[in-house]
Amino acid sequence: MSYKDDIKALAQLREAQQGKWASISPENAARMRAQNRFKTGLDIARYTARIMREDMVAYDADSGQYTQSLGCWHGFIGQQKLISIKKHFGTTKRRYLYLSGWMVAALRSEFGPLPDQSMHEKTSVPGLIEELYTFLRQADAWELNHLFRDLEAAQKAGDKAKADELIAKIDNHETHVVPIIADIDAGFGNAEATYLLAKKMIEAGACCIQLENQVSDEKQCGHQDGKVTVPHEDFLAKINAVRYAFLELGVEDGVIVARTDSLGAGLTQKIAVTKEPGDLGDQYNSFLDGDEITSASDIDNGDLVIKQNGKLVKVKRLASGLYQFKPGTGEDRVVLDCITSLQNGADLLWIETEKPHVGQIASMVNRIREVVPDAKLVYNNSPSFNWTLNFRQQVFDAWEKEGKDVSAYDRSKLMSEEYDGTELAKLADEWTRNFQRDASREAGIFHHLITLPTYHTAALSTDNLAKGYFGDEGMLAYVAGVQRREIREGIATVKHQDMAGSNIGDDHKEFFHGEAALKAGGKDNTMNQFG
Repeated sequence: MSYKDDIKALAQLREAQQGKWASISPENAARMRAQNRFKTGLDIARYTARIMREDMVAYDADSGQYTQSLGCWHGFIGQQKLISIKKHFGTTKRRYLYLSGWMVAALRSEFGPLPDQSMHEKTSVPGLIEELYTFLRQADAWELNHLFRDLEAAQKAGDKAKADELIAKIDNHETHVVPIIADIDAGFGNAEATYLLAKKMIEAGACCIQLENQVSDEKQCGHQDGKVTVPHEDFLAKINAVRYAFLELGVEDGVIVARTDSLGAGLTQKIAVTKEPGDLGDQYNSFLDGDEITSASDIDNGDLVIKQNGKLVKVKRLASGLYQFKPGTGEDRVVLDCITSLQNGADLLWIETEKPHVGQIASMVNRIREVVPDAKLVYNNSPSFNWTLNFRQQVFDAWEKEGKDVSAYDRSKLMSEEYDGTELAKLADEWTRNFQRDASREAGIFHHLITLPTYHTAALSTDNLAKGYFGDEGMLAYVAGVQRREIREGIATVKHQDMAGSNIGDDHKEFFHGEAALKAGGKDNTMNQFG
C-alpha cells in the first residue's frame, strides 16, 4: 500500500470511531507504519529468505552475480554497514550480514572472551540476530524520518513537485533489512537441541542457518587443530531438525548451509553404523586409519576391529578415545560430505579450507558438481589466513612453474616489507583483488563473507586513536582522525544524537503532545553545529 493509500485507509478508520480518535493524525500514523515495515522476526525471515532464493537463481544464471557479507558482533555495527552500502552503492542488493559464532564467543559471552568452541550461551545467538534486525529497522526509520521531514517542509512551502518526488522516494524506499547467514555452530547438542535453537534463531529473523559437521562437545574453530567430525547420519539428523524448524514456523524458503570441516579434521568420535558394504556408514568408516589383522592374537585389550574393504582392520584409537582418519583423505571426505548434504536437504555448502586458493576449492567443487550440478558454496574469506603471504607464495609458485626467474625472492620471507613494492607483490595484490570474482566463476562460490572484520577494524582504529590521544596529539587525534573525517566523508554518525533516534523521538513527541511537546532538537542542541 502506498503512503497516500495508507493515509486514506487510516482516515476512514478514524472516522469510524465517531470522534474518539479526533486527535489522531492519519498522516502521522501512516508515517509511523512506513517507518516500521517489519512487525515480527518471522516477517523478516520470510522476506529475506525470498531474497536469498532469488539471488541463488540469479547466480546460477550468471556467476558474476555472487553475494557478499561482513560479520557482525553488535547491532550498531550491522546497521552502519548497511547504511554505508546504501550510501556508496545506492542499493543493498546481493549484500548480506554474517553472524559469526566466533565473534559471539569472543565478544558477547557472559563468561567473558572465549575461544570458538561452543562454550558461550546458546541464547546469545538468537539474541544477536534480534539485535541486528532492531538496528536495521531503526536505520529504515531514521532514513525515512529525514524524507518525511523534507516532505513536511516541501508541503509547507507549497512545492508540489518536490513533495511528489519525496512521496515517490518514500513509496519506493529500499529497506536496510537484508538476509543474515547465522552460525549455529554444531547445534549446541543433539538434534533436538539443534531444532530448539534453530527455532529461536528463525523467530528472531534468521532466514539462513549455517550448521557444521563437528561434534558439539568437541567443537573447534574451523582454523584450529583438533577438529572432530560426526558420521553423516548424525549430521543429516541435524539438517532435518533445522528444516523442520523452518517449516513449523512457516518459512518454507529457509536456507540451510551445510559446512564441512573434514579437510582439516583428522578425527572422529564415532564409528558409523553400517548395514551393508558401500552404504554411507561403510563409506565413512573406509577412511578410518588402522592396521590389518589376520588373527585374534593381533587384538589387544580395548582394541576395536571393523571390516574395511573386505579386510579386518584394527582402528587406530587415541588416548582421548577418538579415532583417526587416514592421512591425505581430507578432500575425498569433503566431497562425500558435500554430496550427501545436498542430496539430503541442504541448500548451500561451506568448505572450511586452510588457505584462500581458487584452484584447491575448484578441484573439490568440480567433483561435487559431477553429482550435483548446481552445487554452490558459502566461503569464509577468513582473517585467519595470512592473505598477503598466501597470494605472494601462489604467485611465486606460478612463476617458478612457468620457468620464470624467482631468484630475487625468498619464498619463506615473502611477507617481508622489503617485497611490498615488487612486481611479485603487485601481482599478488591483483590476485587478491580478483579472488572473489575468480572463485565465484571457477569454484562455484555464491556467497563470500569475512567472519571477523570489525573485530580487527575496531582494534586497529582504537590503537590509532589511543596512540595519538594519550600521546602528543591529544584532542587533535580525535578531531582530525575521527570527527573531521566523519564531516568530510559524510558519515551520518557525526550527528550521533540523530543516529540514535533523537529526531524520531522529537517527532513522536509532537504527534503525541501536539504544541506542548518538549523537544530536544531546538536551537540549543549542539548537533546543529554540524549543519
